[in-house]
Amino acid sequence: MGRLDNRYFPLILDVIDLAIFTVDREMRITSFNRAAQELTGYSGDEVIGSQCAEIFCTKLCVDGCPMRLSIELGQRVIDRRVRVKAKDGRSISVSVNTAALTTPSGRVLGGVEVMKDLTPLHHLKRQLDGRYRFEDIISKNVAMQRIFELLPMVAQTNSTVLILGASGTGKELVAKAVHHQSDRRDRPFVALNCAAMPETLMESELFGYVKGAFTDAQRDKPGRIAQADGGTLFLDEIGDLSIHLQVKLLRFLQERSYEPLGATFTTRADVRILSATHRDLERMVEEGSFRQDLYYRINIMQLRLPPLSDRSEDVPLLVSHFIKRFRHTTGKAIESMTESALAALMRHSFPGNVRELENIVERAFILCQGPIIRFEHLPPNVQSHPETQSFTLPTATLTGDSSNPSRSSHPSPPSRDMLGLVERDAIAAALRRHHGNRTHTARELGIHRSTLIRKLKRFDLD
Repeated sequence: MGRLDNRYFPLILDVIDLAIFTVDREMRITSFNRAAQELTGYSGDEVIGSQCAEIFCTKLCVDGCPMRLSIELGQRVIDRRVRVKAKDGRSISVSVNTAALTTPSGRVLGGVEVMKDLTPLHHLKRQLDGRYRFEDIISKNVAMQRIFELLPMVAQTNSTVLILGASGTGKELVAKAVHHQSDRRDRPFVALNCAAMPETLMESELFGYVKGAFTDAQRDKPGRIAQADGGTLFLDEIGDLSIHLQVKLLRFLQERSYEPLGATFTTRADVRILSATHRDLERMVEEGSFRQDLYYRINIMQLRLPPLSDRSEDVPLLVSHFIKRFRHTTGKAIESMTESALAALMRHSFPGNVRELENIVERAFILCQGPIIRFEHLPPNVQSHPETQSFTLPTATLTGDSSNPSRSSHPSPPSRDMLGLVERDAIAAALRRHHGNRTHTARELGIHRSTLIRKLKRFDLD
């Protein structure tokens, strides 16, 4: 068979649906196929003869260019992810493969790069993430998913909402989600922690005061209700409000009017009240430390957030989320967490809930000097926690351990047997929560029903 005429080479490249271009030894573009033109928006005439760095403007163009690595060292680069700049200014995520172009005698003529558009994969990932996200709240837990379903309906009313949950479960995030989904989204969202200041200051902070109301009142000062006019006022830890202020708040909820401290007039305000507490308000009503009429007034709609210890399946999702956030804010190139570190987190009881997990990841970012958070970067109380409340470790979130075995000061990674017991306990707990319903259990665990059945047989849970 004779050799292929070089005139047909561009035609062959144009029928390939991957973006392909070639460069000479000086990194000038020598060919640019149709898929590359469609991906970047540049025509072949616009780019041929130009330096590829001038066209794509990637972070790797100056330092670590895959194409230059292939040309100068003869190394092939496989599946390097990078963002290239399109003609219209868009940043496109692509996976690149590069290789040198050489003659049969070994003389290097230039290089070839193949780019695969990752945008569809990112769209799919966002769709999958969207299943477990509502505004800034992330969870795949069944109880939280029910709250996700309720939030849009709750948001479209002006009714009061009482958000219950332990400290650190994300009560303010839920309040903000309600506000952002409501018709008041373009008006202020004002938050006030009722436990953060003494009663003497709390009244003026909530209702404001007029000039001369007390010695240091040199001018009028609007309170949080006035600041939130037209929007939403979130009263966190409302269970810490004194009886005196409970009476004044109840009057505002009933009449939508109030008197600033020292005023002889009433002021009206259109404010939606959302409140939250970690306290047992029903018991406080029985004990007489919280007014029954106010309790019924703020409790038209109640949302109860489970503690993180009851939603351990969310730990990998939240860890991944916090790693992305701190990678962006710190600039550190930390990508993931080892299996042993995540297993330790999933054994932890999290008395501080999601806020505690966020602090743990932030601490790990300070200590970690490589691309992977390891077991030794976790706080001592997490490393030594005896509890085994956990869930199957998702391999997509993890990377294998390569810790130095000579480090005897740290516990060794958990064995397969231990991880199996952790997984068995998590499946058994989920089964109990769903009264043996396999379909609901599989949905909570994020696995297929047939996979659950195999695991039930494996762990003798039938």
